[in-house]
Amino acid sequence: MEYNHEHKAERIGWIRAVVLGANDGIVSTASLVVGIAASGVAADHLFLVGLAALVAGAMSMAAGEYVSVSSQTDIERAELALEQQHLDENWTAEVHELATIYRKRGLDSELALTVAKKLMEVDPLGSHARDELGITELAQGNPLQAALFSALSFSAGAALPLITVLLFSVENLIPTIIVISLGSLVLLGGVSAHVGGASKTKAALRVLIWGALAMLVSMGIGQLFEVTV
Repeated sequence: MEYNHEHKAERIGWIRAVVLGANDGIVSTASLVVGIAASGVAADHLFLVGLAALVAGAMSMAAGEYVSVSSQTDIERAELALEQQHLDENWTAEVHELATIYRKRGLDSELALTVAKKLMEVDPLGSHARDELGITELAQGNPLQAALFSALSFSAGAALPLITVLLFSVENLIPTIIVISLGSLVLLGGVSAHVGGASKTKAALRVLIWGALAMLVSMGIGQLFEVTV
C-alpha cells in the first residue's frame, strides 16, 4: 500500500505574504482611521484618509517584499556561484566536507563518505546547496509573486475599515471599526493557522492582542491632539 502524507512547509512562502499583508492592512488602516476619527476630524475626510492609507500601504508592502525577496535570491545565487567554484577547484575536499556533515548527523565515517560520493555523482551543487548552505527550492522565493500577494492581501485587509466608514455613522464609527477589525484579525489568524497546521488559538490571540493595542494607542493619540475641521 502506498503511503502518502502532506506537509505544510511548501505553503510557508505564500501564507507568510498573505497573512502579513492582510494583517498589516487591517491594523494600520483601522488604527489610522480610528486615530483620525478620535481627533474630531470631519467624517467626510475619513474615507479619503483610509483610501490614501490603502494605496500607500499596498505599494509599500509590494516594494518591501520585492526588495527583501530579491536580496535573499541575490545572496543565494552568489553563494551557489562560490560553491560551484569550490567544486571546480577542489572536488575531493568538497566530497570530504559533505561527508563530515553526514558524520555529524549520525552516519559512520565509511557510510558518510559513500553517501557523499553517490550524491555528488548525481547533483554535486544541489547536494552542497541543500546540506551545507541550507538552500532548497522550497526556501527560494519569487520576488514578483511575493510583491503581488502582499499588495493584494494588504488591500483586502485595508478595505474592511474603509467599507465600515461608508456604511456606519460617525457616532458609532470608532467602536464598529474596532469590533469588525479585531474580529477579522481573529478570523485571519485562525484560518492562516489552519492552513499552516499550527495552533488556531495561539495565532488568533496573537493578532488580537497586537491589533487591539495598535488601535488603542492610535485612538489615544487622536484624542490627545483633538482638532476641529
